[in-house]
Parts: sequence; C-alpha cells; structure tokens
Amino acid sequence: MKIKIPEKECLELLSLYDGANNHILSLKEKVKSDYYKLNSNQINYVISNNETIPKIARKYITIDSFFSSELQETRLLPLPPKKIWVEKILIETKKAYHVWGKIIDADDLHSFWLPKSQVDQGGQDNKKKLTVDYDQFSHRPVMDHQKLAIENLLKNDNYILADDMGLGKTTSAVIAGILEGNKKTLIICPSSLKINWKREIENYSQDTIEIIESNKWKDASYIIVNYDILKNFHSVDDDSIRTIVNSNIDRIIIDEAHYVSNQKAKRTKIINDLSKRVGSVWLLTGTPMTSRPINYFNLLKLVESKVTDNWVTYVRRYCEGRQFRAPNGMRIWNVNGASNLEELREKTKDKITRRLKEDVLNLPDKIITPIYLELKSKEYKKEMGDYISWSDENRNESLSIHLAKLTKIRQLIANEKLKFTKELINDTLEQDKKIIVFTNFTEPLMTLHEEYKKKSVILYGQMTKEEKQKSVDDFQNDPNIKIFISNIKAGGVGITLTSAEVVIMNDLSFVPSDHSQAEDRAFRIGQKKNVSCIYPIFDNTIERIIYNMLQKKKRIIGAVLGDSDNNYSEDVMTELFNELHNI
Repeated sequence: MKIKIPEKECLELLSLYDGANNHILSLKEKVKSDYYKLNSNQINYVISNNETIPKIARKYITIDSFFSSELQETRLLPLPPKKIWVEKILIETKKAYHVWGKIIDADDLHSFWLPKSQVDQGGQDNKKKLTVDYDQFSHRPVMDHQKLAIENLLKNDNYILADDMGLGKTTSAVIAGILEGNKKTLIICPSSLKINWKREIENYSQDTIEIIESNKWKDASYIIVNYDILKNFHSVDDDSIRTIVNSNIDRIIIDEAHYVSNQKAKRTKIINDLSKRVGSVWLLTGTPMTSRPINYFNLLKLVESKVTDNWVTYVRRYCEGRQFRAPNGMRIWNVNGASNLEELREKTKDKITRRLKEDVLNLPDKIITPIYLELKSKEYKKEMGDYISWSDENRNESLSIHLAKLTKIRQLIANEKLKFTKELINDTLEQDKKIIVFTNFTEPLMTLHEEYKKKSVILYGQMTKEEKQKSVDDFQNDPNIKIFISNIKAGGVGITLTSAEVVIMNDLSFVPSDHSQAEDRAFRIGQKKNVSCIYPIFDNTIERIIYNMLQKKKRIIGAVLGDSDNNYSEDVMTELFNELHNI
C-alpha cells in the first residue's frame, strides 16, 4: 500500500521523536504495530507539534460549573468534578489546551483536550467603564432603555443586540457607532431596509452615506448593502473579489442577523469570512434563536461566544444532537432539538442584550414605528405620471373624482407592500406573537389569508355579523390562530383583539382616525403588554407624503373622533394635491 507524503513525514518524525509530549510518545508506540493506522488529525498533530516543548503544570485547575455537570453526565460520575489534575500542558491553541492529566483522581494519566472557555477564570469582569454624553443627541433624545443597549455595544467589539421589535435597535446601533468614532461602517441588511437605515443615520450624522446597488461600489463613511449582492464585493474563495476588505471597513453592523443562521448558506459563509477579516461585528435581530438552538450557533460564533468553541459539544448539549447512519452508510447529525436552554442563556449572556417590551419600564403602551422602504416599480411610475398629467388639467374636479383616480395607485402600492409585510409577519411568528394586519383593499387581504391559511382569520365588510364574530373569537381564543387580517374600515372599530402584540398597517387610509382606532383594537382594556404598531412606508412614493401629512394632522388634533372624520379627510386630500403639484 502506497504511503501518502504527510503520513510518511509523520512516521519519520515519530521514529526520531524523543520529546516529552506523552500523546506523541503513545502514537510512536502504537505505529510499531502493523495493525495501527494513523488518521489525518493525528498526522497533522505530530507534524505541527513535534517541536513544541510541553509545559509542566502539576496542579489542579478549577473548571466551569456547566462543564463539570457535563462531565458528570457523560462519564456517569456520582458527583460533578470541580477540579481537574493537569500534569502537563502538551500544547496550547487559541481556544484549548491539550493536557496530560486526569479528570478524577482514580483515573490514570491520559491526554485530553480542555477548552479554555471551560476553565474558571475567577469571575473577573474586564468590561470597561463608560461615561457617555447623550446631550449631543438632544434633538432626538435617547430613551433610557436604549442607553443600556448603546453602552453594551460600546463595550464589545462583537455583540448581539436582540431587543424586541419596537425598542429601537437601529437607533441604538447608529448612536453607538457614532460614539465609538467609527471612520467607516458597513451595514448589511435586507434590501427593503436600506432606505430605513439611511434615514436613521441622517437623523444623527452628517457623514456620507452610500446605498449600494447591483455591482456598483461607492465609498462613504456609511456603506449600506443588502445580503443578496454581497457576493459581488467579497468572495471566500476568489482573492480577486475583495472590494469590502480593501475599503478598510472598521465596523460591520448586520441587521436581521437571523438571516445568517444557516452555516451552509453562501451568504453566511461570506459574512463569516468578512467578520473574521474586519474583527468587529454587531448583530441586530429580534429573533436570535428563531425556533431552535442550532439556529443560534452561527450568530454566537460570529460574536466569538465561548460556547461555540466545539460544534459537537454545542449540539449535544443544547440541540439534543444525535448521530444516525443513513441508508448510504454516511453518519448524519440530527440537531433539531432543544435542551438545557437555561444553561445556554446563562453561558451566552455576556454576548447578548435581549429584552422584551414588557421588560422595559419607560415605554409608551403603544409604540408606533415607521419603516421606510423603496419601491421599484415601472407600473407605479407610469400610473403616477398619468395621474399628475390628468390632475394638471383637472385641478377643479371634485375631491371624490381625484380620490377615485388615486385608488388604483393606492391598490398598486398595497399589493407591492405584501412582500415586506410577509417578512414582518414571519419575524413576529418566530417570536410566537399574535399579529393584526390592516389593509384598505380586498386583494391583499385575500392574498395574505391564502398565504397563511391555517394560521389566520379575516374580517371584511361583506361578511355576516356571525362570521365576523367567529373571526374575532378564534383569534382571541385559539392559540393556533396567529394572524388577524382585516379591512381597516370593517375591523378598525368596535372589536377587541387584545391577543395581539403587533399591528401592521399594510397600506394607508386618508383619515387619521382610521389608523388610531385600528391600532387600538389591540391596545384596549385587558391588554397587559405593550403593542407595536408598524407602518411600512414606501419612501419614494405618494405614500410618504400621505404618511407625513397624517402624522401632522394627528399631532394637531390629537385623535379625531366621530363626525369630524370626513372634514379631516378633505383637509388631507387638499393638502395632498398641493404637495403633488409642488413636486
């Protein structure tokens, strides 16, 4: 049998070895047998470490309490060992010691790996103390709960901010980056959120911002790129594609970071490699673990959490990991379970801030959050252009005729919005929260219901009273019904939907009180949690103008009730036409 070159080199090194590494000495004895064959790990070990001189220790090392419990379980010990005897440290790697010692006194001396993360460091807290001047942000004051998020980011080069939706993760990351003094920040996010990031940065900084499209790279203080086009600017395998690395990025912020939970995905491999090269990464996500601890692993690895030192240990301990043999003979891991979650939470708490809305004391009961998007639609541009041309020649037509002309455009926007509304729904479902979605039109209502058939109920004007009430009752009482999809007029008044924690306005009405009253379907007597009301807004459309005017009207009148609605609708329409003609 032909011996491969590394094996040949290893055997030659073993034959000459007279050092003090007991593991190498034991391999030297074993290869004297014709039946013993070295594996690749052993070969690499000998080649890499034959010249390393072991260090004499001869002392007990205190181990982490969780590792102690794990050893008790795996070795069937009567008590968890608190200390391990280390005779020698054979070699040291970045994450582990290879030692010659024994786990319990009754053992014979043998070699084993001891992860550095499992060695008790005495509970020392090396976090730097911070004094932060928040007065510089007085034009848009920082909320008290955001200060903790900002300061935790500042204390850590690599960190996960996993606060609940509505708690202002984007704002916290932007302010932390400014306080950190970053010269160049790369923001990676879904395509739909690029405009929102740009607007949030502009609230606090005058620095240059570039949104990257397709394969056209532009340099700036803040560079915003979506997941889908990352491959155009960085490759794991091709050294010629290094645009991002060559741009001297000193901070990466990854929004909706649960998008990189799948270690096998191409974008995950790109981001993992980028993060290693840059060395500073903040992850933002409202769903850090999604539904399984295995989906948490890569996020923890990106921020260099100690629990990710060994993948096998992680999946066995926290994912009920088990191996089985497939029909083709391959051994496959099943890692879809969940176990020891309290322990996982305890061991990762130094790398993550996670708070639900109900944990934060200074929040308003109803949190209204606009999210700005960009609409790319030739159809919208055509329809809007046709309306403007018609309107220029028919400015004296009645408001009702103008409203009818705009209806087609509003329907187009409502349908285009569905893609992002589904993303919001999916993120909320991952957190096991109930959602209300309001729309002005039947088509998006039915489309969403078809998409989430088994998890949703609907309510619209043509339904009978009995059918409407059944939808309300099912949503309130059935744990399997997670989504209430309603026409804003038909479902915006007179019903109670306090099972919901999230309200999504898929598209806008012209009447301010329509939204206020619809929001309050969830925020009513009996609601014990904070309610997040999310307004996805297409920033480059008529919808942005409508939203700004509606917010101004709400500020002026507080809440519009009763018979005044139509008058305010006319006010909005008149102002809208004036705005459109001024563009």
